[in-house]
Amino acid sequence: MAKAPLSGVKPNQFTLIISLICIVLFALAMTSPMIVDTYSIFKFDHNAISNGQVWRIFSGNLLHTNAWHLTMNLAGLWVIVFLHELHYKRHTNKLALLFISLCILEGIGLYVFYPELLTYVGLSGVLHGLFAFGAIMDIRKGLRSGYLLLLGVMAKVAYEQYFGASAGIAELINARVATESHLVGVIAGVICALFWSSVAYRFRYRK
Repeated sequence: MAKAPLSGVKPNQFTLIISLICIVLFALAMTSPMIVDTYSIFKFDHNAISNGQVWRIFSGNLLHTNAWHLTMNLAGLWVIVFLHELHYKRHTNKLALLFISLCILEGIGLYVFYPELLTYVGLSGVLHGLFAFGAIMDIRKGLRSGYLLLLGVMAKVAYEQYFGASAGIAELINARVATESHLVGVIAGVICALFWSSVAYRFRYRK
């Protein structure tokens, strides 16, 4: 039987791969003279997507406005994967599929439900989705901390929708914090968790 593509890759190695991709995309645009304008080519751009550049739905999540934005998002990625590593350590393919699904759902959600958001870059929406997914997986395993984590991220997003994000963070990353992406990310994470739970349940009882 053929092995799954990432069967020999550990979750931290997959996280490193994603981190390196983000760093390379950022570095290419920061060189002087610029090697490749990755921001113009890959950012989430509502009008460009409408004109057929659908890859931006996915790729916009991997770009960042400045070094602080990149550092904070990658730090968050490592912390979240480490926090819920028990759900992925034997199933890196599950983590990879989840990450790709969240990137796509994030882009589609912003495109469909927030057409006024013309451009967007960053992993923060996907990170909220990963966090929500991990919290629900904790709950499925009987960990009471999962309820606290899920309520916590939902409360954070609800607060942001009403009061907005921290002005200090916006100044640090040199861009408006797209709180819409956080809401879409949490919803995407919940959808992925419910879908995964349904598939796992059916598989278990069809054996």
